[in-house]
Amino acid sequence: MSDVVLLAAPTALATRLLPVLQSVEGPGEVHRITPEALASGQLQAAKLGRIVAGIYVPTPAAPPQVGPSAGEAYAALRALFGSGAEQVVLVSSAEIYGASPRNPGFLDETRVNAVRAQRATISAAWLELETLAQQLAVEHASVKLTILRACPTLVRGSQDYFSRLLLGRLAVTLAGHDPSLQLLSPDDLGRAIVCALTHAKAGVWNIAPDSVIPIRAALELCRAVRVAVPRELQLHPRRWLSALGLAEPLERLDYIRYSFTIGTRKAKQELGFVPTRGSAEALMEFLGDSFVPAGAAAPSSENARSFDDFGMDKDYLAARSRGLFEFLARYYWRIEVEGLEHVPKSGAGILAGLHRGLVAWDGVMILHLLSQRMNRYPRFLVHPTGFQFPFVFDFTTKLGGIVACQENADYVLEHDELLGIFPEGIRGVFSLYREAYQLRKFGRHDFVKIALRHGVPIVPFVIVGSAESYPIVAKFDWAWWTRKTEWPYFPITPTLFPLIPAPLPAKWHVRFLPPLDVAAEHGPEAARDPAIVRALSDRVKRQMEEAIADVTQRRKSIFFG
Repeated sequence: MSDVVLLAAPTALATRLLPVLQSVEGPGEVHRITPEALASGQLQAAKLGRIVAGIYVPTPAAPPQVGPSAGEAYAALRALFGSGAEQVVLVSSAEIYGASPRNPGFLDETRVNAVRAQRATISAAWLELETLAQQLAVEHASVKLTILRACPTLVRGSQDYFSRLLLGRLAVTLAGHDPSLQLLSPDDLGRAIVCALTHAKAGVWNIAPDSVIPIRAALELCRAVRVAVPRELQLHPRRWLSALGLAEPLERLDYIRYSFTIGTRKAKQELGFVPTRGSAEALMEFLGDSFVPAGAAAPSSENARSFDDFGMDKDYLAARSRGLFEFLARYYWRIEVEGLEHVPKSGAGILAGLHRGLVAWDGVMILHLLSQRMNRYPRFLVHPTGFQFPFVFDFTTKLGGIVACQENADYVLEHDELLGIFPEGIRGVFSLYREAYQLRKFGRHDFVKIALRHGVPIVPFVIVGSAESYPIVAKFDWAWWTRKTEWPYFPITPTLFPLIPAPLPAKWHVRFLPPLDVAAEHGPEAARDPAIVRALSDRVKRQMEEAIADVTQRRKSIFFG
């Protein structure tokens, strides 16, 4: 008998994977067996020849359970490892990383370690499955275990959450949250499995397309009726329906509430996996002709709209710049700007600024001014609190805000964009009004290290007036508040109470300062020298302090400048 590659996958997905696996000259003939049959011991009764590799795609658990079907997975994996196969390929899920406001996006394979500290049952279920497979790999030392963590793969007839959500006529989502999704074509999943079989390596790799699509745009493409309901209003109904097995548990909504996009650099480098379809293309392929009205053109990859990796929406920004933002800049805060000539007209750079006023209108106004006057769109690193709450999530994301981390900073600069950083961190935002224009310590000086590694200039800027718009008169340590909001303090400011519901109309002065060209003085290796990093950080801080002192001294009135 010939060598056999055994495929154990749910029927709908197996139907799509088989032609891809069979179209490539591989280690043997591909034979399909259902996961249920594999778990029930039918493999022993089949005379298939020498099994060189086994591929296992878990069946989704039925509500109210989440993740893979645990009982089936245990028996199926034991059968595959005991079959004499030289390699076992486990198709796991990107859901193992969990979904939270702290996810920076495009997570690499090491990020799963953080799941161990979470109570999320979906990510824990996938982690338990992978742990089981790894334990079996230890028992069967001659078998190579390859784990592919795939993002949502769309298949008609599948019972997975995203396939059902996007194929339904009515989609209940979360108000104020429009995260970006990665949607994988089953053909690309098949190609990833082929790459895994070809290289026959043990390890873990993420599998996803090279582009994303916001969930709102995906549902519009599906012509589904989107009903955005606040999470609090879904709480009790979902618990009741979930207990009856009629709905997904409330935790499932976190995966359409926050980002859990994954990076595929490792798979490309080590497995040679290159996706052929983007997320929008995979969705169009999934929809086929079923939603195309008579006489209308069918969707195709040629008219698939591209979306920003992190959700920035320049149309959204332009619409608000013509209305609200222009009103605030020109008439309400009457912003005066100096030093725009110091901002690079093209290429990468770091904007390091003063952040005051509690609500991040200062960052919004910098984005508005630079987009309108220079056609530049800086992306600001944002504390996770900027993504935690409904509508704030949408506002922050669509204006280009990204979770503050090294990976995201690298992404911005590698794409020749401007990176906005507030070196004092979130605690600078909570400075009391009497100390508003006294700069705090610049933490670990990360902005300097980033500039040195990338060889880009640092452009300091200061804003005088934003602190008066939201003056903080007192702040308190409150453990419950910090746990719920991740804010370090509970602030007391009259502008957040009914007494004065809107920010005060203080006049703003914005000044961009001459850039510090770190590349002209030091090479990338200087980022590892604490003395050089501290010295450069101190220079930036002195520049900002001098500018603040000059502007505040010249200012005669808080409201009239």
